Amino acid sequence: MGKFDGVLICTDLDGTLYRNDKTISVENRNAIEYFKSEGGFFTFVTGRMPYFARDVFESVAPNVPVGCVNGAGVYDYFNDKYIWKASMHEDVYELIRCVDESFPHVGIQVNTYYKTHFCKENEVMKRFRQITGAENIVCKYTEVKDIAKIVFGVCTEEEMCGVERLLKNHPLAENFGFIRSEKYLYEILPKDIGKGTSIQKICEKLGIDENKTIAVGDYNNDISMFRAAKLGIAVSNACEDAKRAADFVTVSNEEHAISRIISDLENKVFPI
Repeated sequence: MGKFDGVLICTDLDGTLYRNDKTISVENRNAIEYFKSEGGFFTFVTGRMPYFARDVFESVAPNVPVGCVNGAGVYDYFNDKYIWKASMHEDVYELIRCVDESFPHVGIQVNTYYKTHFCKENEVMKRFRQITGAENIVCKYTEVKDIAKIVFGVCTEEEMCGVERLLKNHPLAENFGFIRSEKYLYEILPKDIGKGTSIQKICEKLGIDENKTIAVGDYNNDISMFRAAKLGIAVSNACEDAKRAADFVTVSNEEHAISRIISDLENKVFPI
């Protein structure tokens, strides 16, 4: 019997597992290996597509499938395939058109489950490619089929509020989910989808007890993970909304937060 038998830890990447320089500390990597060796299940849940996160998979070697596309997919890297994915309502093209016409400076990114398409350029989209290394695949959004999610790159807080207000008040809004995934990114997701969906699907597919699940994150799009898991933990650098939604607040992403959580779990600090 291992110390962590049956316990599932799902962590966000940016601002949580990653340090500010986009690296994973040795302390975190060693703690994750120890956790898995004692019977724990470890994975990450990210807004990224699987092809943007393979380096993380190779670095920390999750021993169960990962959540991706902000909850709209669960991916098995061992067999290089999705084991579950959601579908987007076809009315999404109308929502994209409304944002495109109403906010001429907002960037538009359209993701399928296998590729990222840049349909309208701005500084936010350029920065996104620099950070992720995404290929600059350019096309019209109407040309993209089998859409997984839409990402709008917004340069100002005023525009962000305007985009959010337009989308949530649109007559077709009830067919979709919406989330602010980063300071300058706003997303359209399939209806009733969030990172918490990934936790539910991973547990369902693998027979993991949801009462033995821990979610770790730092931003608004992690809140659904906190609600789906038995225990939601925000890092201390998290936004205020995430901190309020969490059951506990731990140390920051610069202080090896995942290692600290595993240590606290071993020392019975958390009720799992």
